[in-house]
Amino acid sequence: MASRLDGDVWNIVDNDKDSQHYGRNFKFDFSYISSEEIKDVVKDYVWQNYRVGNKSLNRLYQEVTSHFNTFIRFADVYKIDSLKSLSNLDIDNYISFLHTQISAKSKKPLTYNSQKIALDTLKSVIRWCQLHRPNDVPTTEIFTGNEYIGVNRKLKIDFIPDDVVAQINEALKTEENPYLKYGIIILQSTGMRIGDLLKLRIDCIKPHLISGYTIEWTQHKGRKNKAPMPVRSECVAAIEKLIEVTSELREKCIEKDKDILLINTITSGNKYGSEAGKICAISQSTFHWWLEIFIRDNNIKDAKPML
Repeated sequence: MASRLDGDVWNIVDNDKDSQHYGRNFKFDFSYISSEEIKDVVKDYVWQNYRVGNKSLNRLYQEVTSHFNTFIRFADVYKIDSLKSLSNLDIDNYISFLHTQISAKSKKPLTYNSQKIALDTLKSVIRWCQLHRPNDVPTTEIFTGNEYIGVNRKLKIDFIPDDVVAQINEALKTEENPYLKYGIIILQSTGMRIGDLLKLRIDCIKPHLISGYTIEWTQHKGRKNKAPMPVRSECVAAIEKLIEVTSELREKCIEKDKDILLINTITSGNKYGSEAGKICAISQSTFHWWLEIFIRDNNIKDAKPML
């Protein structure tokens, strides 16, 4: 494979005879990206997708010259010089920023669709990096998956504050309950609901066609399958650990739950009463109870004052 082009301005001719832009010279200018770290990521994103043929030159050109440009304006305002530092709060702020932007062509506020495309482009770069440059993006999921799901719909998502996440991760280092420890790692990595976590199957991890792994699960609230999501090695390792922990239990598990990832033995003194000793899927009430104990014993609190 040819080496990546040098400089901030690339001239690439579309040599795909099946392309409607065959023979056109695309001039990519990366000089508007002030952060050298982000610029290197974007250059790599464009070059690798072009060389492998994942995206057309025209699409990559539109992403870089228009849609990602909006994010860079936001990053400059908020002093963001690394994609790795992005948090849920930054995404929330970016969405608010998109609401205030004016189209250079129409001189009117960005349409709903233009705002969505701008955010989707950032998502595309992040998702690509999760597979190919995992050290350059956040270790946890920063998108809810519900951004821009309805025209003019007001959406409010409450995220766990970053300082609380830091406390949780520190406490996980000494957590002895493997279901809770690895379950939280999976939740952080994917952003899925606890109910969906408890329905995960042992075959949820699949190798990616190019590199790395993806995870698949059912979003039970919306009754639909989640599109395969690239995941970091920490998430894959957590799932492998849970499969290892439950390997012996799985042989004696009730038939309908044999392929469920999180299974355990029902202990006495719970709401199941006479079912004590049965090996089956862990219930939401049990997992929430573990979470409450985890938070209490580790004194995990939000430093931000309540409004």
